Amino acid sequence: MGFFEIIALLLTVAAFFSFLNYRFVKLPTTIGLMVIGLITSLVLVVIGRFLPQVNDWAIFFLQNIRLDQTLLHGMLSVLLFAGALHVNINDLRSQYRIIGLLATAGVVVSTFLVGAASWLMFDRLGFDIPFLYCLIFGALISPTDPVAVLGILKSAGAPKSLESKIVGESLFNDGVGVAFFLVLLSIAASGEGVTVGKVGVIFIEETGGGALLGLVSGMFAYWLLKQVDNYQVEVLITLALATGGYALAEALHFSAPIAVVVAGLLVGNRGRSLAMSVETTERLDSFWELLDEIMNAVLFLLIGLEVLVLELSPLKFAAASLAVAIVLGSRLISVALPVALLKKFRKFSPHAVKILTWGGLRGGISVALALSLPAGEVREILLTVTYGVVVFSILAQGLTIGPVLKRLRQG
Repeated sequence: MGFFEIIALLLTVAAFFSFLNYRFVKLPTTIGLMVIGLITSLVLVVIGRFLPQVNDWAIFFLQNIRLDQTLLHGMLSVLLFAGALHVNINDLRSQYRIIGLLATAGVVVSTFLVGAASWLMFDRLGFDIPFLYCLIFGALISPTDPVAVLGILKSAGAPKSLESKIVGESLFNDGVGVAFFLVLLSIAASGEGVTVGKVGVIFIEETGGGALLGLVSGMFAYWLLKQVDNYQVEVLITLALATGGYALAEALHFSAPIAVVVAGLLVGNRGRSLAMSVETTERLDSFWELLDEIMNAVLFLLIGLEVLVLELSPLKFAAASLAVAIVLGSRLISVALPVALLKKFRKFSPHAVKILTWGGLRGGISVALALSLPAGEVREILLTVTYGVVVFSILAQGLTIGPVLKRLRQG
């Protein structure tokens, strides 16, 4: 199946499922698409028992798409840039201490907590998962997903300060988490021992290099935007910044997510106020909002369909269920520690820890990272467990974050 045929089929199915969700299911778009995709996958599994060729074709289609490659080396650049473009940097600046701690120390603490607890859990269930791969699982599941968070917080009604914390953290901690994941995976592939110094040096190079590249490329794009007053050209410049900057960061082995987030924040704030006309700003916002909606629709459709490639079993289901509790518990600790540390210097909204814990959604990035693991039994187990955590996060946490916020406010 060719590239155009794949894109055409994906967009057609996403459009049809969006119609079904809008008319009948009436869930938030991203969640509705994932639910319909998940139900469709389960129906195809049942049909596949009687018509194996149907199931085989669906699996072949998903394997051709390669969600890990499609998301990590394509869609993510657009999704992150679109998210960063609409974030007020002044809101982030006022919360920079807690955002910085959650996006760095919080990810590291959660990675080790999830890694240690999941290693014990896998051992008790009879799965032979090396400790290093448990740490890798911790790294891929610990960051909150900005794609999932941004889409759901729009209608959740969170207090502005908490929304800034959750959005700011999710924009940066996925870059930190991806960098940490790649460092641990390269160590696992090389067979070398894990040392704090080695991890630290590579980690700083990835994240620091990504931030610097994002700043430089964003400033260059800002300079270009100031030279023209034509919205078609200016929209094209921002599209080139998102995709070209992401590709360049990957080529230089820097953190591409952090690079594109920094560039998006710079253009979305300084560029919007100082380098764009009112018409350009309106056109730019409309373009990126539409592109963001289309990419989200396709991504969450793919997440729902990915169940077709999983090797399910009662034991793996048990592991996924226990992993949900492990991830939530680790998230609670990794949030509570920074908040407790900073409470001496500033005030937090009531129930901040609870909301930050429950509002820390996992999404497509975690699934894509799990899919990128080397083929084998370890990958199949970790992929199934990751998928279980992500589905719970989006369905249970995503659908209840609004009611939870309302109840906590009333309490």
